[in-house]
Amino acid sequence: MRTVRLGRTGLKVSEICLGTMTFGLQTDRNESFAIMGAAEDAGIDFIDVADVYPVGGTLETVGRTEEIVGDWLTGKRERFVVATKVYMPMGPGPNDKGNSRRHVIEACDASLRRLKTDWIDLYYIHRWDPESPIEETLSAFDDLRRAGKIRYAGCSNIAAWQMMSSLWAAERGATIRFDAVQPRYNLLFRQIESELLPAAAAHGVGAVVFNPLAAGMLTGKYKRGEQPREGTRFTLGNAASLYQQRYWQDEQLDVVARLAADVATRGKSITHVALRWVLDQPGVTAAIVGASRAEQLRDSLQALQITLDDDDRRACDAAWYALPRRKPEEER
Repeated sequence: MRTVRLGRTGLKVSEICLGTMTFGLQTDRNESFAIMGAAEDAGIDFIDVADVYPVGGTLETVGRTEEIVGDWLTGKRERFVVATKVYMPMGPGPNDKGNSRRHVIEACDASLRRLKTDWIDLYYIHRWDPESPIEETLSAFDDLRRAGKIRYAGCSNIAAWQMMSSLWAAERGATIRFDAVQPRYNLLFRQIESELLPAAAAHGVGAVVFNPLAAGMLTGKYKRGEQPREGTRFTLGNAASLYQQRYWQDEQLDVVARLAADVATRGKSITHVALRWVLDQPGVTAAIVGASRAEQLRDSLQALQITLDDDDRRACDAAWYALPRRKPEEER
C-alpha cells in the first residue's frame, strides 16, 4: 500500500481510503469489523466516515456508522487517520444541520463521542451551506483546531468556485483552510477534470475522491434490462433514487459492458481497471473504496497490482466520450 502526502500538508495517508457508508444498515456490525480488519491487513490507515451515515438511513440511524468505527478503533486509534463530516441533518430542528458555528461545534463534539476519540484527523464540510457564511464556518473549524479536536479541514461535494472562495476566506481571516477536497470521480463521471482538480492541484489541496467504482456499476455486475438488486445502494432507502439517477441508465450499462469485454481481452477485470485508472489520474491523492463484504474489498484492492497499458487507457477514455452529456442540474 503506497503512502501519499495530503495536499501541501505534512500528513501522510494510504492511497486507498476505506469508505464506511454501508456500515450499520447495508452491512451489519460483524461484517463491518471484518471489512475494517481486511483494510488494516492490506495496509490501509485512512478511514472515511460521516456523522449522517449509514447511507440510506433515517434520523433514527444517523451516527450508527461512527459508533461502529469507534468501537473497532478502540486500542488502535493512533494508527489510523480518521475523517468525518458535518452538514447533513442530525435531528428535526432548524439548527440540527448546516455549517453554522452552532451546528459545527455541536456536531464535532457528538462525532468525537461516537468515535470514542479525542480528535478527528480530517474534518470535512459535507456540503456547501449557502445560508452560513464561509467565514463563520472556517472560524468555528479554527476554534476546533485550537481546542485540539480536529487536526485538518476539508470540503466535500463542492464546486471549484466554492473551494476557491473558501481558500481566499481562510487567507483573509488567517484561519484553518481546507487542505482536502472530496469530490465524486470515476470513469463515468469526469466533470471535475475541467476546474476542480486543476484548482486543487494548483493550490495544494489534496483530492480524496469517492465513488471510484460508481457505486458498484464499474464492477460489471449489472446488465441492461435488469432491475436494481435488493441490498445494493440502488435500492437502499433514501439513497436509492440518488444512485439510480447517477448511474442507472441504459447508456451507462451499455458502456460498462463494452469496457468490461474490452479489458477482458487483455486478461483484466473492469473493477481493477476502473480503480487503477482513478488512482493514476493527475491531481488525485487517494480514492475512497467501500464495500458491503470483506471479500469485495479484497478483490477491489487487486487494482494495486496491475498496470494500465495504452489500450486500457484508450478504452477508458472511449467509455467516457461515448456517454451522452447531461444537464448540470442532473449531474448534481
